[in-house]
Amino acid sequence: MNQAHCPLQGINVLVTRPERQCVFLAESIRKLGGNPVIFPVLKISDIKNKKPLLALIQRLDTFDLAIFVSPNAVDKAMPLIQSHHESLDPLLAHMKIAAVGKGTAHTLKKHGVNEVISPENRFDSEALLEQNALQHVTGKRVVIFRGNGGRPLLGDTLIQRGALLEYAECYQRSKPDINPGALISDWSQGRINAVVITSSEGLQNLFDIIGFHGQQLLKITPVFTAHGRIAANARKAGLETVVQTADSGDQGLLQGMQDYFYRNKNNQLFL
Repeated sequence: MNQAHCPLQGINVLVTRPERQCVFLAESIRKLGGNPVIFPVLKISDIKNKKPLLALIQRLDTFDLAIFVSPNAVDKAMPLIQSHHESLDPLLAHMKIAAVGKGTAHTLKKHGVNEVISPENRFDSEALLEQNALQHVTGKRVVIFRGNGGRPLLGDTLIQRGALLEYAECYQRSKPDINPGALISDWSQGRINAVVITSSEGLQNLFDIIGFHGQQLLKITPVFTAHGRIAANARKAGLETVVQTADSGDQGLLQGMQDYFYRNKNNQLFL
């Protein structure tokens, strides 16, 4: 296969997503001739105490709007919702469903939820809050399905707009206990040419895991992200080349990498 069909030929891409969420991106990088280096910097696990979540799911029919912040929130919550409600139809007849991001909306559809409020362009809390259905929520009962902690912006803004808000924590995010020695060795020898970052928490975890030497290597390696907030945090951390892709999601990241390395094909580092 020639270079035109292998635009990432010889490019080693560090993929930092949680392990179960990087399959499509990794396979797509391989199809473009690149080599994905899987290094999850965020661990997703079940919450230890499900009783509060299950109690909320039992009364889910009392809510007007349910918001899912990530594909993880959907995958962890929807099986529980479906096991406690014989059919989604009565719920969906009066309760609207919203998603932060295209990936989350797509995951909801895989679980049988086809009518999803989701931004068309930017895919973050700010963009979702611009949607008409989230503008007029005075007196509305709203639940946000999310992991532990997370950004307060979405919930705080809805409360300011008069919503009666509850959180449903349905998964646990944590920093994995992983030895970066082999990665740093490869990186030091020029065998990491790009890094994909898909969350600010992931960026911070990567910084913590790789230590000082790794941080110096990260600062001179092109970093690709689809989110302006993550790009801003990366630049603030001193990363020299931060590429914010025009489109969100995996396709945007893949196109961003292809465009970048095509422009830089004469740079000996990537030959």
